This record gives sequence, structure tokens and C-alpha cells, in this order.
Amino acid sequence: MQKVALYYFSGTGNSLFVAKELEKRIPNSVIIPIVSVINKEKIKTEAQVLGIIFPCHALTVPLVVKQFIKKIDIQSTKYIFAIATRYGTAFRGFETIEYLLRKKHKRYLNSRFILNMCNNEAPRSQKGYIVPTKEDINLIEQNTIRKIEKISKIILNGESFSEKDSSVLVKIASNPLSSYFVEKLIVILMNFSEHIGGVNYFYHDNKCNGCGICEKVCLSGKIQLNRNEPVWKKDTLCYMCYACVNICPQMSIQVKNIPGVRSYTVENGRYPHPYASINDIISQKNHEDNI
Repeated sequence: MQKVALYYFSGTGNSLFVAKELEKRIPNSVIIPIVSVINKEKIKTEAQVLGIIFPCHALTVPLVVKQFIKKIDIQSTKYIFAIATRYGTAFRGFETIEYLLRKKHKRYLNSRFILNMCNNEAPRSQKGYIVPTKEDINLIEQNTIRKIEKISKIILNGESFSEKDSSVLVKIASNPLSSYFVEKLIVILMNFSEHIGGVNYFYHDNKCNGCGICEKVCLSGKIQLNRNEPVWKKDTLCYMCYACVNICPQMSIQVKNIPGVRSYTVENGRYPHPYASINDIISQKNHEDNI
């Protein structure tokens, strides 16, 4: 029976939930956090089937997932698929993944999928962030499970599948041409941020009580507690997972202002993490790769 490795990256639990549900349905599969292997010089796997499951970040692939694909040895892999979870903005990352795979002499993804789930980042809008209700989450979960059933069958049958991005819920701009160029610019800026190192996008306000949870859940190791206050280290790349923002019990961690836009987290709620506990997020850093 083929070995199946399900590598995932998850700051709020959405992508972890998808990985766990696939593991239930695909025999001889194991889920492995990308964060647990990313510091290796070379990542090796004997799996014949490789899945990469991650959230959409700024319309594209998270920086840590790009690093993972560059490091993974896929010589023994026969079938590769990718699943992007998102709130509803366009996703422009599959082409990036395939570009990185071509450098490894793999021509393309065998299958690729998009799952719309609840949001983990407050949108920059006058309406602010609407915290999803239990009913919202249950409805999303039901739809997600139905789609995971279809995805698992495609993977088990070794089928080729390239999902068309027809379920975009949030338009960047009303004009399609303007939206296209804005989206391209966002992807370029996201990719550029990988090369400028330890940029800090966050801060804490006076609600911080020094509990240290932000340091524990920080998947990149960028946050360090100093005199009971979180400090974002300058020499460490932020993975932009927003675990620190969403998990902070005091809602003390905020996103910094950008020119012309007030910080949108100050007065808004947080994503309630229905699919992951604090320990689930932390354990990504300590998991042992065994496939």
C-alpha cells in the first residue's frame, strides 16, 4: 500500500482540520506539521503520495510553505496534491508551487483544491471583522466535509484534478482588470517580504498580562518574552500565521497601522479557533517526522 504524507501548516486550525479529516479517509497516511521539519537542511520522505495543506496568505502560498517545497526531496513521490484553505479572496499560489516543482523536475501538481472556511484575519473595512457564530462554523464544516469526501476519492484513485477558482467571495476591486493588477501587486509584495527578513507587523497593547501564550504559539519563533512582555525578534522571519493575534486571551496583540489605514484589530474580535487547541498549535513545533 502506498505511503501518504500529509504535510500541513496551520495558525488557526483550519488546515489542521482538513489534514485530520483526510487522514481518516486515506489509508496508510500520516499528518506532519511543516513547521516541525522546516529547519532541516533537506527534508526527506519515502511517501509515494505527498499532500501539502495550507492557508492562503495574501492571495498566495505562505512563505514557510514555499521554503518547505524548496527543501523537500520528492524523488520517490509519484503523486503530489495541494489544498489551500481561505476565507474567500482569490488564490494565486498554485502556479508558484508548480514553478518550484519544475525546479525539482516535477512538471505540475497532480491535483489541486481550494476550500472556503472561516476567516482568521479581520478585513480592512468600515464594517470590521464579524466573528463567526457557531452556526456559521457548523455550516462551513458541513460543506468542507462534503468536499473532503470528494477530494479523498480523487487522491485514492490517483486522478488528475485542477480546480477552477470559481468560489471567490471577496473581490479586491470592483473592476476585474483593476482587481487583477492589485492581486498581482499583493503577491509580489508577499514574495518580497521573504527577502527582507525579520519585519515586524505586530505589537501588544496595555491589556497584555505577560502570560506568554503568544511566545508558545509563535510558529516561527519570532516572539520572545522579555520582562513579561512579548518582543518580536528582528532577525527572525514571521510566518504571518496570526496565531499570536487570534489566540491571545487578552486580545492584546494588534496588527500595526499601515499608511492611511488604522489598525483593524484594535476594536475587532478574534477567530475562535474551533479546530485547534493552543496545544495543537504549539505541538507543530515538536512533532517527529516519521514517514
